[in-house]
Amino acid sequence: MSALIHGRNLTKAYGAQHLFKDLTIGVSEKDRMGVIGPNGSGKTTLLRILAGCEQADQGMVTRRQHLRIAYIPQLDEFDPNATVAGEIERAARASGVPADERVARVRETLGRTGFEHGDQPVGPLSGGWKKRLALACGFVQSPDVMLLDEPTNHLDLEGLRWLELVMAQAPWAWVMVSHDRWLLEHATNKVVELNTRYPDGLLLVNGAYAEFLHQREAYNHTQTQQVQALAGKVRREEQWLRRGPKARTTKAKYRVETAYALQAELADTTARLRQEETGIDFVGSGRKTKRLIVAEHVSKTFGACPLIHNLDMVLSPGMAVGILGHNGSGKSTLLNLLAKTVEPDRGTITHADALQVVYFDQHREQLDPKATLRKTLSDMGHTVTYRGRTMHLAAWAKRFRFRPEQLDLPVELLSGGEQARAVIARLMVQPADVLIVDEPTNDLDIPTREVLEESLQEFPGALVLVTHDRYMLTQVCTHFVGLDGAGAYGLFADYGQWEAWLRRQSSKDDQPSREPRTQNERARRSSSKKLTYREQQEYDTLEERIVEAEAALDTCRGNVEDPTVATNHLQVQGAYDALKVAEQQVERLYARWAELEGKLHGDHK
Repeated sequence: MSALIHGRNLTKAYGAQHLFKDLTIGVSEKDRMGVIGPNGSGKTTLLRILAGCEQADQGMVTRRQHLRIAYIPQLDEFDPNATVAGEIERAARASGVPADERVARVRETLGRTGFEHGDQPVGPLSGGWKKRLALACGFVQSPDVMLLDEPTNHLDLEGLRWLELVMAQAPWAWVMVSHDRWLLEHATNKVVELNTRYPDGLLLVNGAYAEFLHQREAYNHTQTQQVQALAGKVRREEQWLRRGPKARTTKAKYRVETAYALQAELADTTARLRQEETGIDFVGSGRKTKRLIVAEHVSKTFGACPLIHNLDMVLSPGMAVGILGHNGSGKSTLLNLLAKTVEPDRGTITHADALQVVYFDQHREQLDPKATLRKTLSDMGHTVTYRGRTMHLAAWAKRFRFRPEQLDLPVELLSGGEQARAVIARLMVQPADVLIVDEPTNDLDIPTREVLEESLQEFPGALVLVTHDRYMLTQVCTHFVGLDGAGAYGLFADYGQWEAWLRRQSSKDDQPSREPRTQNERARRSSSKKLTYREQQEYDTLEERIVEAEAALDTCRGNVEDPTVATNHLQVQGAYDALKVAEQQVERLYARWAELEGKLHGDHK
């Protein structure tokens, strides 16, 4: 398979800081490549070099002749006075789309990316819709290869699901820098990690993210064994070197050189494999009360929009509740209600006596941008008390990958990821009964997300989590509450149930009440009616049939997204036909369920 872009022996540094050295990487026609790596590893810089927006210090990039490249940077820059269609047309014109094709191409792209009105101005768009516009400006070019830098920024869960589907079906090759592990698992066929711990500066694995994790673990195991074997050789050579000049004169000179070379190799390998991790560990208070927060018949409205209606909820130690919903559906409002920073319009929120709540705010309002990092991490001067033990502030800062010279910098000069780590470090010293965490993963790299996940999983109190990181949601949460933005909510046992509900909502907006677990629907049901014998038999088996149909639907979705299927147009068509049949079957079952439920409990219109 011929390469579209090939970078060979690429080296890039800023001052004394080397991002990568002698890096070799290529992009071929069928590649859907996810690029990961810790903050500062050079992911964005590499993408810009491949796109031709920046030059490497050393090395060479070759591109196929007449190659069409669409580069989607991390920060979106649009004229706020322009229209959506105008920006897409400008991108089409700049990329050389023929004039007679532009109107049709722009119209097709508008529909594909979810814009109903091309004449709407860009200025009032939310961050998520501006990100969609940036992607639309790439799609309209029909590129040979698309290079995307953190395209999931600002997208809500619905937008992330949309991006996953369109990228899995994209007819062109693409390379995507992303920290979204769910997207890496469901849309890629290659994953590459940039990291100086690898001899070549990267580890490239054919397969999705799960396969990458498996091969990385195998690689680390092999490297550990090699280090142990190398350490044994070095010990033997060091013993020989210590025997004195007389013994060494009987040996060949090359053995002395070999001994020193082995020492240098061991030091270099050990340094490469030493990976700094953020030490995150939230402290529980040890409270035994089973009812920490109780919400009863809680409702909240903003203007004429009912965000939450008649919500009942109990938080107990060991519960981890994920709050789901699109942007503006009321997720942060629910967190504020539970934390009692906002009062409900109706209903009550009851806290256990002397309840200790730790709240991670997505806007990081706990941070004073003018305060130094030292002051932010500790109000005690040069020490921090954690788990009853006092430690020096420099050691505490090192745990969160801060250098000593950063302690006297104002917080506003820190990167987004560093500010997020500073908030976590500040909150960790506070014992908590309840952790309320709103978008903690913004700007965090994958290694830090993994450590944060482990800490949240081990937290003994109650956790309420809002995040767009679907991978974290599935790893951490034991319960889910889904908000539809119009007051209704649903209770779900896993993330898959929420996604199934979301698909039904989007496919038929006029039938949101099909979800049997929404509280608002239950409230509308009353007087019981009798079913016929056959209807009762059918009703008794419907729930199991729905579960089976949704499992079959998930299988069909997996087939559609399978990279091996995507390369064969006949298999792709068959997979899409099967997906359509599965979706229709789920819809039929839910329609029948709603019909029998209405007959059994009474429909009130």
